[in-house]
Amino acid sequence: MTRRHPPNPEEEFPTSPRFRSLAHPNYRLYFAGSLVSNVGTWMQRVAQDWLVLTIPGNGGAALGITTGLQFLPVLLLSPYAGVIADRFAKRRLLQLTQATMALAAAALGVIAALGVAETWHVYVLAFVFGIGAAFDAPARQAFVSELVGPDDVTNAVSLNSAAFNSARMIGPGLAGLLIGVGGGGMRATGWVILANAVSYLAVIWQLRRMDPDALHSARPVARTPGMLRAGFAYVRSQPKMLLILVLVFFVGTFGMNFQITSALMATEVFGKGAEEYGVLGSVLAIGSLTGALLAAGRTRVRLRLLLGAAVAFGVLEIVAGLAPSYLVFVVLCPLLGVTVITVLNSCNALLQVESEPAMRGRVMAIYLTIVMGGTPLGAPAIGWIGEHFGARWTLVVGGALVLVGVAAAVAVRALAERTAGEPTGRAAVMLRS
Repeated sequence: MTRRHPPNPEEEFPTSPRFRSLAHPNYRLYFAGSLVSNVGTWMQRVAQDWLVLTIPGNGGAALGITTGLQFLPVLLLSPYAGVIADRFAKRRLLQLTQATMALAAAALGVIAALGVAETWHVYVLAFVFGIGAAFDAPARQAFVSELVGPDDVTNAVSLNSAAFNSARMIGPGLAGLLIGVGGGGMRATGWVILANAVSYLAVIWQLRRMDPDALHSARPVARTPGMLRAGFAYVRSQPKMLLILVLVFFVGTFGMNFQITSALMATEVFGKGAEEYGVLGSVLAIGSLTGALLAAGRTRVRLRLLLGAAVAFGVLEIVAGLAPSYLVFVVLCPLLGVTVITVLNSCNALLQVESEPAMRGRVMAIYLTIVMGGTPLGAPAIGWIGEHFGARWTLVVGGALVLVGVAAAVAVRALAERTAGEPTGRAAVMLRS
């Protein structure tokens, strides 16, 4: 049974429309815990990579294997994790997944802090961490709707993104500082990873403090045969969802390879070093944070905005690939961040609002599988283009394929509506929300 939120929470916590989700007490708790945990997560990303490199004999290949093992469970298990998210109370499930990731981080941190970490330790614990993340992500995405209700989903998704990108600007620098102060060795990385393990307690504690009666929770779905197939069938029956998923596949697979494209542009095209490359990541994060805050001011998302942002992102990528100087490229990076975060936030919010509560976990799991699964497919292709045709072509081709994805998404929706017997037309396909 769906529980109703207490009326007029704004009377207890007055706030601006841009931050209106914070008027919901449960969302305030969630936001605070997530902000702390996101900082810890970004700290561990830096520390874990540094730990791998401090182990004798390791290099880029070991880094790649570690990253692959951490994301492999997400790709393999996310669809099934969506079924679990629909079957069980998401608040309780999140406490379990957060505890799993905390234990994996704690184990790696202790081993490193003792100075006895080996490569296989990192591989195994990265994989265990990935299992926790695979079951955490669909439940966490779908839980947003239970925290605030349908009217504020768009705002809550945007504020979550703002918190994530704020942590992205704080966490890596803080990790680097702490590792440097600790001497830069294995033991120093261990203490940073342990700090991330502790940060998960903030989320678990805030989840425990929530008022269950104020959640917009759907009754958990009973176990039935074919639940995963039912999730895919449900998505196939929704033309708007198909448009979103096709679009986000092209954006995620071919457009969001900034680590590769920025590194190649900084070093090969403009002849810059590590410091200038780091600036590109920072200004991109600033653009993403700006885009998230702009999105937080919207009360709803229309397909016109989503498609327009995707077109703008594709065009900006092409223009960035043709940038005549490093300074021009730096100026374009925040605009890329604004447009890509607008696309991702719009897709996320639309899917949550459009999906039935009993299907929301599976819908978000399919979305996450496509977003996170596309990058490992597209990155080697973009890298090959850069190696054989030059760094500029990584952006030009990536941007062009994003524009192809916009056209393909519109065409897929038109075909789905026609198959379903709904009237179609250029204006209806492009603008209907």
